[in-house]
Amino acid sequence: MKYAVIAIAAVAVALLPFGLSGYHQGLAVYVAIYFIAILGLNILTGYTGQISIGHGAFMAIGGYVTVIMSHDHHTNLIATLPVSFAITFACGVLVGIPALRLSGVYLALATFALAVSVPQLPLKFSKFLGGSNGLQTDHAVSHIWLYGVSWSCAAILFLVGWLLLRGRIGRAFRAIRDSEVAAASSGVALPIYKTFAFGVSAAFAGVAGSLFVLATNGFAQPNEFAVLLSLKILIGAAVAGLGSLWGVAVGALFIGLLPEFSASVPIIGSSHGEDVVFGLIVILVMLLLPNGFAGLLARLESSFKTAIKSDPQAS
Repeated sequence: MKYAVIAIAAVAVALLPFGLSGYHQGLAVYVAIYFIAILGLNILTGYTGQISIGHGAFMAIGGYVTVIMSHDHHTNLIATLPVSFAITFACGVLVGIPALRLSGVYLALATFALAVSVPQLPLKFSKFLGGSNGLQTDHAVSHIWLYGVSWSCAAILFLVGWLLLRGRIGRAFRAIRDSEVAAASSGVALPIYKTFAFGVSAAFAGVAGSLFVLATNGFAQPNEFAVLLSLKILIGAAVAGLGSLWGVAVGALFIGLLPEFSASVPIIGSSHGEDVVFGLIVILVMLLLPNGFAGLLARLESSFKTAIKSDPQAS
């Protein structure tokens, strides 16, 4: 049934842009971008238990790679995506090596510092990175082109993540998440797998960052990759359900479309009504779905199996 749902969703995504306006195609592009970023964070946090609040930093690196290659070297935009993947994978490995000494809240604070510091680099090296004004690609793209590229990347990376997690590497990740001591005693090389998870997660975020820049009219600016972006990705991963791939789309829809919904809800006497509504909805969802959408699916599946077993006609 899961494969049937995926097939139906793939057909719906392929046909959807032809019935949407340019504005709504743009919203769908952001959903695809968040899908990729949440998928990467889920591999790291949901499957290996390493908490990160710094994925906006890796998105910034990927975004600036695309802009620099396009602006300075006139590289085809699609060709910049695998380069962003490779560079951010290397950056993730470099961050993952010292992160081996950290865990829990200390790792979260270290990655939070990364999310704060990386967007400041364009201000420091404004000659090369454009400073606060940012840089822009030298290629203009349409909404329908960006929709096709972003959702194609989302599908490819989802397949890569699924193949990665269903095999030996995925079993090693889950063993590390459940108990590092037990994993090490079973022969799992903790430094290798934990660092590799950081690299893969960062690489996914790098591709999301490249697409994010293209979605903002080809501009890469420091403000676009502020700490709030990392927090949004973390919220989306929590709504999706950590340790499962089946709720990632719901998490992406949540953080991709919720700002539009919250902006349309009027709150009299408040100049930050959108933020108030956004926060209240996040709290409400976390109260109703403490294990995310994936947890809800697991409960429904368990209830369905119990109902079948208790039905005398089922046997």
